Amino acid sequence: MSEFAVVAGHRIEFQRIEVSRDAPVIVFLHEGLGSIALWRDFPERLARAAGYNALLYSRYGYGKSDPLAEARRPSYLHEEALAALPELLEKTGIERPVLFGHSDGASIALIFASAHRARAVIALAPHVFVEQMAVDGVAEIRRDYEQGSLREKLARYHDHPDSAFYGWNDIWLAPEFRLWCIEEELSRITIPVLAVQGYEDEYATMEQLDRMEQRIRRFQALKLDDCRHSPHRDQPEAVIGATRLFLQENDTPNGTETALRWGH
Repeated sequence: MSEFAVVAGHRIEFQRIEVSRDAPVIVFLHEGLGSIALWRDFPERLARAAGYNALLYSRYGYGKSDPLAEARRPSYLHEEALAALPELLEKTGIERPVLFGHSDGASIALIFASAHRARAVIALAPHVFVEQMAVDGVAEIRRDYEQGSLREKLARYHDHPDSAFYGWNDIWLAPEFRLWCIEEELSRITIPVLAVQGYEDEYATMEQLDRMEQRIRRFQALKLDDCRHSPHRDQPEAVIGATRLFLQENDTPNGTETALRWGH
């Protein structure tokens, strides 16, 4: 069941999945057109397999959260990672989370980890710089939204579908966004990072992971066949298995010094 918190002056929808009162916490960060509902049952499956609690939220402009009142800026991912997410974690009582992000959410997780305390990052189909194929793909999505059935589909998951769609699509197609890049931030990440990407990803090449590997000291990559831009949908068992093993090797859920706990 959804709860709500005011973050940066906006009403934000979030949900908790509690496996055990004393379990550590994975925070799920959705894609550019995602929301709590669009994760479907994947977070609970992963949380139970790994033995972690989970927190999901719909960012400002998405799901049942407030619609956007202004156009996004090229810095919107940094604003989410460095201002909104820390405030939400404080209000939900979570310290040093494991961050599990997809696409835009993966970029937010990486930016957060470059500046704030976290335990580990699992980044699915991350963007660390803007590739032309991503811009082309985003332009194609706009045609589907305006001429096809995408708006009707998104309306099932977002109270304000136009806010969710154009707030994301407009900035990705803005010329000034072509220079967006977080490679400098990657060099400041000291915690373990697992990056997952499909060989058939229609919005990015493996150069995204190659640049991450060059800059992140504690880095692992999982490259999947028969997988497009959403590894948790195309290869859920592979992602769950790899995440569980990664956390077993890089986190100590039951240790008193490294545990991540709910703020009770």
